[in-house]
Amino acid sequence: MSFLDLKKQQIGTVLPILSVCSAARKKYDFTYSFVEVLPDLSLFKEIKQKLNKKPEIPVCYSMKVAVYRKEHFNAAHRLNNPNWSDEKNLAVFGKCNNYNYHGHNYDLIVKLEGPVDPYTGYVFDMKVLSDLIKEHVLNKFDHKNLNLDTDEFKDINPSAENIAVVIWNILRKEIDLKFDLTIRLYETERNFVEYCGS
Repeated sequence: MSFLDLKKQQIGTVLPILSVCSAARKKYDFTYSFVEVLPDLSLFKEIKQKLNKKPEIPVCYSMKVAVYRKEHFNAAHRLNNPNWSDEKNLAVFGKCNNYNYHGHNYDLIVKLEGPVDPYTGYVFDMKVLSDLIKEHVLNKFDHKNLNLDTDEFKDINPSAENIAVVIWNILRKEIDLKFDLTIRLYETERNFVEYCGS
């Protein structure tokens, strides 16, 4: 058996070892090693292509998966249309039109949908998502009077629907567009709204 034939037989054993030993690849220059022992240039090219070939990503990583983060904040508001009479505001909004405001314990669920990263197994780092929500949403609205203490609702009636839209717009600027974003906001245990930007 010729030296070249022997090397061809060994490729099946050598390649898997070399392909996973990234530390060894950095330490040793395989280009020079194979050139010295393999006079057949076409065989060398085949080896180089196999070494540089990216690992195949399982099918599941090309599919979208949804992840959810739940947060909580307390806030006061008053539903009122300044263009209406007091009588009409009371008729439409009822107790929510209370002149001295009223509060809610809001539950916020942020949904992100996107591809699974093949290296981390994550769709999105949930600690990063939690920090984004705290910095850009909770710090703005928690224990605040939405009508009086926030810029976002100075000219917008702070209904659950409008709060969800405002939160979506805030977080959309902070999260890569490759992720679909949905906001679900519970005003009470039985009343909630959802907005996905459409």
